Parts: sequence; structure tokens; C-alpha cells
Amino acid sequence: MIQLIKLRTIGEDNYQQCLNLRASVEKESFVDSVAYSLAEAWVFYQDTRPFAIYNDDNMIGFVSMYIGEENHQIVNFLIDDAFQRKGLGAEAAKVCISYLQKEYHASRISVPVELENMVAQTFWRKLGFSFSDDVEDGYVFMRLYLA
Repeated sequence: MIQLIKLRTIGEDNYQQCLNLRASVEKESFVDSVAYSLAEAWVFYQDTRPFAIYNDDNMIGFVSMYIGEENHQIVNFLIDDAFQRKGLGAEAAKVCISYLQKEYHASRISVPVELENMVAQTFWRKLGFSFSDDVEDGYVFMRLYLA
């Protein structure tokens, strides 16, 4: 089965569905709510790009990316519970990496991950991210360097 993962702008037609996305995690602090992320993106609109993640025509998740100061980051990334454990998260993350590389010529992408969130650390390591020495407010910044 071919999966067509794409990022779509959040607007009138899909924001409510986006707000209903849920990703169960070990601790609530591991993933910001979509509402919080959208509010943050609105405040920092010049440097933040929020998107709904779709597989074909089904909304499966959410991502917020920071693009300012040549410091490209995948800040909040979640796949809804109904779509987890199907390989969609890894494919969606690759689409986000490609977006930052193509649209903003990112040569380094960072992901802040809570020090206690071993599941997320394993997920990003499988995609080629490695730990940096940068730790801030309980988050370690994992980094991917692109050619």
C-alpha cells in the first residue's frame, strides 16, 4: 500500500479536526497540545510553520517547525493515536525534514526531546538524529546534519 504523506496548511476547513488530534504518551509534558502549538505559532508567526499531516485525505497528525535564525527545528510532532504503529510517523518525519531542506535550505535540523522521553529519542535516532551537548529546560536537542 503506497502512502502519500503531505503537509497541509491549517485553516478554516481543518483547524477543528486538528485540535482533536491526540497522541498518548507516557507523560503529558512529552507533547504539547495542538492548541498550545497553534497559539505559539500565531505569536511567533514569522519564524514558525504549523501544519496538519495527512496520509492521502486523512489527517493523521500535526507538526510545528521553527525556521528562524538558520536554526531549523521540528518543535512539536505528533501522530494521532488512531494512526500510530503503522510506519506513518517515520514517513511524516521524513516529509518534514525534506520540507525544511527544500524550502529553507536547512543543513542542520534540531528536535528538542525531553530527557525522560526514551520513545521519542529512539524514534528520532532511527531517522539519523544524534544527541547534541545542548540541553535546555529538561530537553536535549537531537540533531540531523544534511549534505
